[in-house]
Amino acid sequence: MGKLTGIKVIDLSVFLPGPMMTVMMADQGAEVWKVESPGGDPAREQEPFEGGQSVWFRSLNRGKKSLALDLKSEAGRARLWDLIDGADVFVEGFRPGVMARLGFDYAAVSARNPGIVYCSISAFGQTGAMAHHPAHDMATQALAGFMAVNDGPGGAPVVPGVAASDMAAGLTALSATLMALLGREHSGKGDYIDCAMFDSLLPWCAHTAGSAIAGGEAPRSASQRSLGGAAFYQVYETADGRHLVLGGRELKFAANLLGALGRMDLYPIAERPAGEQDELIAFLRKTFRGKTRDAWVSWFADKDVAFAPVLDFREALDQPHVAERGLLVEAGGGHMIGPAIRFAGESWEPRPAPELDADC
Repeated sequence: MGKLTGIKVIDLSVFLPGPMMTVMMADQGAEVWKVESPGGDPAREQEPFEGGQSVWFRSLNRGKKSLALDLKSEAGRARLWDLIDGADVFVEGFRPGVMARLGFDYAAVSARNPGIVYCSISAFGQTGAMAHHPAHDMATQALAGFMAVNDGPGGAPVVPGVAASDMAAGLTALSATLMALLGREHSGKGDYIDCAMFDSLLPWCAHTAGSAIAGGEAPRSASQRSLGGAAFYQVYETADGRHLVLGGRELKFAANLLGALGRMDLYPIAERPAGEQDELIAFLRKTFRGKTRDAWVSWFADKDVAFAPVLDFREALDQPHVAERGLLVEAGGGHMIGPAIRFAGESWEPRPAPELDADC
């Protein structure tokens, strides 16, 4: 039994945002019907593969049922209506207008099932001049301002390492859907959610883009406190060409590190605003180049400093912490990342991801 046992979800989404939203629901016991085209979710074909399935697909679709339907056919539409009759949640990730053309927009679905919570996930929302503009994650990050501060040493934007707008949309859609389900307990009515990747990501800049939010200039990485302008929130290269980070700007950490290095004379620089700490950054760069990354890990072991080595994914997943927390699990002949949502006193067992049309 999970927190969402008894909730039935119809999921027509593919790739990342919708599937990430609904796998979190499936992990908590929801009955999630993944309605796919006859060709299947394109994520099924994304490398690498393990145990006969895409690692990507398995990770975001475990615990769901698969039903392949041609929604342009009478039989396919009839089968989907049968599912809708008993559903609590309906999720779709098509461009605006597609569901209306298929006959399954919110007006039609809610007329048939007034209690349904209908969630549309798109790049820019269902309304506005950008509604029909095609985009995946990186384009929405670019248009939301995030790529401008995801820059390399020369100041040029680089490809982001995280599909942040996809993931932000998945989390926002989940939160909104759960709110709507709670609201339905009081009103007896369903609801419509217009979840845009762009809208979902934009609030994530509140701590970095304050100057622009307030009507002023855009922040620049070299001078912003959380983007590279502060010595104690910074990436440093080590003697072996690897890297470490100082990830806490609290002055107690500056005192602890500079004291251990015998350079408390530099402490006043740590008190300066971001963008005015170049002398301290230069000292730390020179210092950290003096030992290998792993030597610094040992050196920091007894220091109260917000420090971390920069690990690749193999190193990250092999950490004892990951095993202790049960974050990497093996099931059905393959591995996947376990859910971040846990409840005290409750266990979680992974369920397999379905083969295409396995639940026809």
